[in-house]
Amino acid sequence: MKRISYNAPLTLTFALIALLTLPLDALTGGWTTRHLFSVYRCSLLDPLAYFRFLGHVLGHSGLSHYMSNMTLLLLVGPPLEEKYGSRPLLLCIGATALATGLVEFLFFPGCALLGASGVVFMMIVLSSFTGAERGTIPLTLILVVILYLGGEVAAGLAGPDNVSQLAHIVGGLCGIASGYVLREK
Repeated sequence: MKRISYNAPLTLTFALIALLTLPLDALTGGWTTRHLFSVYRCSLLDPLAYFRFLGHVLGHSGLSHYMSNMTLLLLVGPPLEEKYGSRPLLLCIGATALATGLVEFLFFPGCALLGASGVVFMMIVLSSFTGAERGTIPLTLILVVILYLGGEVAAGLAGPDNVSQLAHIVGGLCGIASGYVLREK
């Protein structure tokens, strides 16, 4: 008899915690998503502000937002976790969450940011490094940057919507930085 393995503990745990924020949001009438899982300009005297700099990646505006992020996360996360390990990938996720949260906090005072799309973009770009050797720039990285990040720049220039293209771009830049750092190790 085959057994099911918890093959990517960080990726699966991240997806499960993010899933749990949805019923929590419903039970609290949206309070938890607004006050714990969204980052926005507020007083730095608010102790929850510091949690939100990281916690915003766990919150989602609804099931379809969650599903679109987690489908990609569950696709690219496990191979990255297998290659680099859970701890280094957790550090990449944390750095990306902090970077996207700070950018939102500093440059977009009238908006709130939530969701894992910055982390997903980091993972997509980082995945293009998986077979790279030192001293080379992977063609897959160039194509991912042109297709995904270029598309986000174009979408951002086309006009405002409810998607934070800047979080995607910052996530992609975090993926490039993570790829170079992890490749050196």
